[in-house]
Amino acid sequence: MTTAKHGFKILPYQRGGEIDYASLEFNPDRRDGPPDHMDQIDEIDEIMGLLRARFSDFGQRPDVFLNRETFICYDRSNLNVRVSPDIYLAFGVDSRAITPRRLYLPWEVGKPPDFALEVASGSTGREDVNRKPGIYAAIGVPEYWRFDPSGGEYHDAPLSGGLLVDGAYRPVELTTEPDGILKGYSPLLELSLAWDEGWPRLYDPATGTYLEGWREVWHARLAAETRALAAETEAQVLREQLRRLQSGN
Repeated sequence: MTTAKHGFKILPYQRGGEIDYASLEFNPDRRDGPPDHMDQIDEIDEIMGLLRARFSDFGQRPDVFLNRETFICYDRSNLNVRVSPDIYLAFGVDSRAITPRRLYLPWEVGKPPDFALEVASGSTGREDVNRKPGIYAAIGVPEYWRFDPSGGEYHDAPLSGGLLVDGAYRPVELTTEPDGILKGYSPLLELSLAWDEGWPRLYDPATGTYLEGWREVWHARLAAETRALAAETEAQVLREQLRRLQSGN
C-alpha cells in the first residue's frame, strides 16, 4: 500500500440510521482512563503530534482520520462491544462524517482503521499484549504497534509491531542502531517507529532523518540559546579587551 503521503479516494460513508446513545454502557464523549493513565500521556501526545503533522495536515485532510482514546465498535448488533486504542489512523475515509457519529463503526466507515498503537502502562500492559491483538486482527486492522516507555516492563519489549497476515499479526523485524535506538519499519506509514531511551520517535528512511517532534524543537531551542550565550560571552571579552587597549591598560 501506501501512497500515505498523497491524496486518497474517500470511501463513501454509509450511515446506518441513528445511534441509540442512551443504550450505551459508556460515555462516547469521554474515556475514563485507568489510575495511571497520565503516566503515558506525554508519549501519546508526541506520537499524535508527529502523525498529525505528517499525515493529516493537522486535522485538515478530509481523507485521513486520526484519533486517540475514542471507541471502535466491532459488533454491529451490540455497540457496547468496543475497543479504545491509544492512537488509531485510517486513510481514504470520510473523516468529517465519522467525527459527528462519536464512534468508529467500520461497517459505516467502509473499512477498519489501518493502524493502531498502544502505549504501555502498568494497568493496561497485559491487555495490550494478550487481549488486544486478537481484537484488532478480528476487526482487520492491518498494522498493530506497541510502545513501552519503561523498556519492556509492561509489554515485555520496548517496541513491537505486527503486520496482519492470514488473520494474525506477523512480527515486524526490529533493528538496534549503534546509538541504541530501536527501530521497526511500518510499510503503511513508510516510516520507522523508534524507541529512544523511552521516548517515541519517527524516522524517515527516504530522507535519513527523524521527524521533528517536541524534543527536537526543545533541543534546537536549547542549542540556539547556548550559541547565543557563547556569542554574547565572546563579545563581552572582546569589548573588555578593546576597552583596555583604548585606556592603555
